[in-house]
Amino acid sequence: MQLRKTIDKVLANFLVIIMAVMVINVLWQVASRFIIGTPSSFTDELARYLMIWIGILGAAYVSGRNMHVAIDVLPRRFNPPTQKRLMLVVRLLIILFCLVAMVIGGSRLVYITYVLGQNSPALQVPLAVVYAVIPISGVLIMYYKLSDILKKQ
Repeated sequence: MQLRKTIDKVLANFLVIIMAVMVINVLWQVASRFIIGTPSSFTDELARYLMIWIGILGAAYVSGRNMHVAIDVLPRRFNPPTQKRLMLVVRLLIILFCLVAMVIGGSRLVYITYVLGQNSPALQVPLAVVYAVIPISGVLIMYYKLSDILKKQ
């Protein structure tokens, strides 16, 4: 559980840093456009990529804290042992989805964009770096759900 707390703390701090950078970036964008009169060329693209990272890493963080949106009408109708089994099935399905879609699919996307040498237009950042958040978040969500399964046993 100490590893999980450490991951939570590092992830939360990283999300705060990304959010702070995004706020500063957007403030600079507004200032350069309306005060200076010459809009900055990179701020729109940077804000977009930071929002991608906040959204996907934030989903992993929320999943780890079990604060994600859930419809619990069906589980409430079952007795506690059945609810427990249903939660196990749900967690296993989440792990399967993350493995197939986020880790394998995301890794293929990162690899393809890296091999093709695709860079963002304004920042000239490899798009593989931008897309790397997908498999990273997939691994984090899988870790959190495996941790939840092992903790409940």
